[in-house]
Amino acid sequence: MSSSVSRIFIARLIGLDVFDPLGDRLGRLRDVVVLMRHGRHGVPGRRPLVVGLVVEVLGKKRVFVPMTRVTSIDADKIICTGLVNLRRFEQRGAETLAVAELFDRTVVLRDGSGTATIEDMAMERRRNTGDWLVTQLFVRRSAASGGLMRRRNETLIVDWEDTGDPSAAGHQPATQWIVNHEEEQAADLADEIHDMSDKRKLEIAHELQDDRLADVLQELPEEDQVFILTSMAPERAAAVLEEMEPDDAADLLNELPDTEAEELLERMQPEDAEDVRRLLEYEEGTAGSLMTPVPIILPPEATVAEALAHIRQEELSPAVAAAVMVARPPLETPTGKYLGMVHTQKLLRFPPYEPIGNLIDRSLEPVADLATLQDVARELATYDLTIIPVVNDHDRVVGAITIDDVLDALLPEDWRTADDGTPIRKVGKRYE
Repeated sequence: MSSSVSRIFIARLIGLDVFDPLGDRLGRLRDVVVLMRHGRHGVPGRRPLVVGLVVEVLGKKRVFVPMTRVTSIDADKIICTGLVNLRRFEQRGAETLAVAELFDRTVVLRDGSGTATIEDMAMERRRNTGDWLVTQLFVRRSAASGGLMRRRNETLIVDWEDTGDPSAAGHQPATQWIVNHEEEQAADLADEIHDMSDKRKLEIAHELQDDRLADVLQELPEEDQVFILTSMAPERAAAVLEEMEPDDAADLLNELPDTEAEELLERMQPEDAEDVRRLLEYEEGTAGSLMTPVPIILPPEATVAEALAHIRQEELSPAVAAAVMVARPPLETPTGKYLGMVHTQKLLRFPPYEPIGNLIDRSLEPVADLATLQDVARELATYDLTIIPVVNDHDRVVGAITIDDVLDALLPEDWRTADDGTPIRKVGKRYE
């Protein structure tokens, strides 16, 4: 093992690329796994043992790399060798994620000066055994006491033995974790949260903004969605449901007992609840149960410029923004008579003043709201579409189905977390 420094702060490693000895990139470091060794009767536990790294490999999957495979750590990269198991990482026993579960925790300073919040942790390698241990904490003092020299928000480095066991703390804020992940996609956040303890999931959900939490919930497996939503106060749960896509909110409410679902619908804003209620009326597996009830719908007199202005709305997903539905007023679903759809790509080829009624693709038929999932999937695949309108038996637009809605329904329920069976990969040796 080599490293450019004898003491390494974990926060500085997060995001570094991990390579094999031949220079092939394996992935990116996302967390460090430590083994907590608790003390008894007020005696500090022994220094935590650093047992491995959580590395994000191709496909956003997180795998475990034992510290015994790590050969070098420096300021811009990590090098490992040996066997790397590409199965999805799962915590075992007393294993704890340093960044996800220890950063932001409160510790008691044993010198009597109050409490502090962990912002970083230093690990060092024992020369005699080669083991890596957490030896120091970088903390921010959260309580002032003992005179003017001990100020609130003062930062300091303390030895592990000079603090109480952070894993024994109660509520753990998620402020630092959220700051560190604010640029990540909601799907990546969901992937990380899924692997956490139930307690940590709720702590993060508590501090996420409603709109951000809604995006993350939509990417989590159903059991996680239900657990987080039902752990909230009803007022906040309703607010988060309002921020979700109506079809995703309907799917989630379908997992709750009828009385709980109805209570949340009553607390939602009437217009948001109405969109969800309409979806709940459809039998599961039909086009109506999968659709979004709020696609872009414009009259034939609207111009290309107006259509593009609607498409540019930031809150629209790329799939919904792929086409404009054209219908007679009223334009709220269910609309007047459906006339056709105009693809965004076609809008880009015509002048701003052109009426979109002149650009309608009349060769594509909408799907009926009672059509099966298989029928919808067949239409999307046949015509290479990312979105298709849904009409009722009076030929009025009631919504649209996007390709991601269909994929979510067709894939196995555990597709977000299922192990792909990737075999063990040999790292550090190239076979011809």
